[in-house]
Amino acid sequence: MRRGTLFAMIAVLAVCVAGYLIVAILHGGLSARATPTSMEAMMARNARHLAIPAGARSAKNPVPPTEEALRDARLHFADHCATCHGDDGSGDTMIGRGLYPKPPDLRLNETQKLSDGELFWIIENGVRFTGMPAFSSPGAEIDSWKLVDFIRHLPKLTTDEKMEMERYNPKGPEDRKEEEDEDDFLNGAAPPPKSESHHH
Repeated sequence: MRRGTLFAMIAVLAVCVAGYLIVAILHGGLSARATPTSMEAMMARNARHLAIPAGARSAKNPVPPTEEALRDARLHFADHCATCHGDDGSGDTMIGRGLYPKPPDLRLNETQKLSDGELFWIIENGVRFTGMPAFSSPGAEIDSWKLVDFIRHLPKLTTDEKMEMERYNPKGPEDRKEEEDEDDFLNGAAPPPKSESHHH
């Protein structure tokens, strides 16, 4: 085969691959509501795997999954992670559904088969071009390792644990005011006066 023919074939193949990638990426018209194609998801998983240093992938979790460590992580997850991932790790939240790509269901095999070191690295460093930020801060590595234990526990999350987490989810000003009024009422305070409407 002549060299010119080989280069032409390679150029045509490169154009076809580039065209496929452009169509795949723009299939939803740049809308964050779109779902990544299976090819995009596979490429993203492989890119993430290659981006995590080998030493980080093989790191072992130094924090045993004790009842206390899991509770610490559960409440931390409820306060910091559940907005996107949901208390149960499903990713089925208002913000999670609006991201592209969507947060993974942390309970499923695709996440659970990652090594402890990979999960830790993702928590600490985030994932570029997604909604996953980096959460590393000096001296807070133990919190990230506890979260790794909690992610492993998510498929077995109990109803009681989920109910406890709901009390630690971030709340808006209206929710906080309503809770304060309820607490005041339960502690014997008079209910707040209702605002009077004036008609002219």
